[in-house]
Amino acid sequence: MILDNQLIIEVLYFIQRFINTVFPIFTWGLIIYIFSSWVPGLRESAFGQILGKVYEPILEPFRKLIPPIGGMLDLSPIIAIIVLRLFLSGLNAIFNAIITAMY
Repeated sequence: MILDNQLIIEVLYFIQRFINTVFPIFTWGLIIYIFSSWVPGLRESAFGQILGKVYEPILEPFRKLIPPIGGMLDLSPIIAIIVLRLFLSGLNAIFNAIITAMY
């Protein structure tokens, strides 16, 4: 079964919009997780543990590359946000190139 180009383009637009909607939510969750280290007991709460399960696997590789400065200042979340933002820009460029080529 061969799909119509217009249907494929609509599906690609939907996926692109979904990713562009989820990314800011994901980024704000990471920012909340970062600030939760400043609030006593928040990371030990159920909410903090859920955030930890989501964001710690993402931050771990960045922490291996860039250890905390002076043992206190952790720059890995900032680097992670920048890398994820670049990844999102790359995905958008790929989607746009595919959609443009299909017209």
